[in-house]
Amino acid sequence: MIKIVSILVVLVGVARAGNVEYGYAASPQIVAHAPAIRAEPYDPHPQYNYGYSVSDPLTGDHHNAQESRDGDLVRGSYSLVEPGGAIRTVTYTADAINGFNAIVNRQEPQVAVAQHVVAAPPVRVAQPVYAAAAPAYHAAPAYHATPAISYAGSIGAYGGGYGAIGGYHH
Repeated sequence: MIKIVSILVVLVGVARAGNVEYGYAASPQIVAHAPAIRAEPYDPHPQYNYGYSVSDPLTGDHHNAQESRDGDLVRGSYSLVEPGGAIRTVTYTADAINGFNAIVNRQEPQVAVAQHVVAAPPVRVAQPVYAAAAPAYHAAPAYHATPAISYAGSIGAYGGGYGAIGGYHH
């Protein structure tokens, strides 16, 4: 019975499949109307100014920047504190004729002048004198031989040796 049902299922599947062609199906055509693209307004003489400054004593981050534009001429500068404490400042200009030009200025950190300190001559401290104590020798302890003890003769006196005193009696 199972064989018959399986064969029927296969035959129905083949009959419904028809001719199978392999390849890509045509994608559905989606027609959407895109909004019209508008040209952005053109400014023949652009102008802007901006600037910022950061001063974080916790991390030691200190820097600033500013820039301005007037038509095709851009001017600006930025400044930062280098790890060694020097301040680097870059001033730049850019225009259609000369291109980009930068001037880098590095200002070393301001260090207070240390006053010359004259050290006092070394002081000699008297060192204590330690005398080594003479080793103390003592006579070696005397060892005396102990007399040999024999238990052979006393076994019978205590009743055969079954106890310290009195022994074991039947």
